[in-house]
Amino acid sequence: MEGEELHLGRAGVVEHVDPDVDEELWTGDDDESHAGWYCVRTDPFPCPASGCGFVAEFMTAAHLVLVWEERDDPNLLRHAQRAKEVGRNPRVVTYEAGYGPSASYYAWEAAGRPVHGVRQAS
Repeated sequence: MEGEELHLGRAGVVEHVDPDVDEELWTGDDDESHAGWYCVRTDPFPCPASGCGFVAEFMTAAHLVLVWEERDDPNLLRHAQRAKEVGRNPRVVTYEAGYGPSASYYAWEAAGRPVHGVRQAS
């Protein structure tokens, strides 16, 4: 990364970014309703994938709002703290379907932590 400057909200090292390639898109859980679960609302921040205009207002993965069943889940609190450290003004709120499609944090981890539009070159 010599000679490159890092910016908040941007990926550090990515060998290849191609948002036009639709590999198998991760869609989260099996349509489980997460109403009443908890998520982390933040100040708006852009998707780090090159050419993607998506702007998130929640902690997301593959453009899905990450949700936790418990308000005091250690991973929820860790992610909220990280968002605070980078100036995103996090607030733990109760998830509502109107926020957009959701996925449980643990399903996302089990799926290998997929990230929209970013893949390594073969």
